[in-house]
Amino acid sequence: MRVDSTFTLKPGDIAPDFTLPDAEGTLVSLDEARGPHGLLVVFACNHCPFVIHLADALSELSSRAFACGIGTVVINSNDLDAYPQDGPEFMKTFAREHSWDFPYLIDATQEVAKQYGAACTPDFFLFDSRLALHYAGQFDSSRPKNGSVADGSDLQAAIDGMLEGTPPPAKVYPSSGCNIKWKPGQAPAWFPG
Repeated sequence: MRVDSTFTLKPGDIAPDFTLPDAEGTLVSLDEARGPHGLLVVFACNHCPFVIHLADALSELSSRAFACGIGTVVINSNDLDAYPQDGPEFMKTFAREHSWDFPYLIDATQEVAKQYGAACTPDFFLFDSRLALHYAGQFDSSRPKNGSVADGSDLQAAIDGMLEGTPPPAKVYPSSGCNIKWKPGQAPAWFPG
């Protein structure tokens, strides 16, 4: 399913704060996840084919970003009661299988997803050293069934531009993926479901 986010955050908006647990219950805050030059916030889950498609490439991109002083954090906002395959034990396995060495957190109330305007998995938000939004859009143009390999080219270009001090990209393609699995009655008003 393709979901085009109606972002509630606009370029220049400051990242909403959060403190969320990882799969072991350890709390991680936005301030702990950030690097000196910025933060990449990704909304994802374990079972979505779009996330699976780019999981290894995200690991590689996050390593390059970390070397440039940009932290990465992934947030799972799905309804874990309805989708237990996205639960903590599976999160640990998924992160290990794809070499995710960044925090993978649980947004049990789904409030963080709402504050960011996240609509699908995966959904990407890149913030600069001031935690001002620089980019919200797709990882790249690859999709699970279009025969292309995920390389993160769109997001990498945004990172490069941000580090060079250029303005946010004028033309951005929204993320595509599975819709966030909202709890009954929790879907935000802007969500197209």
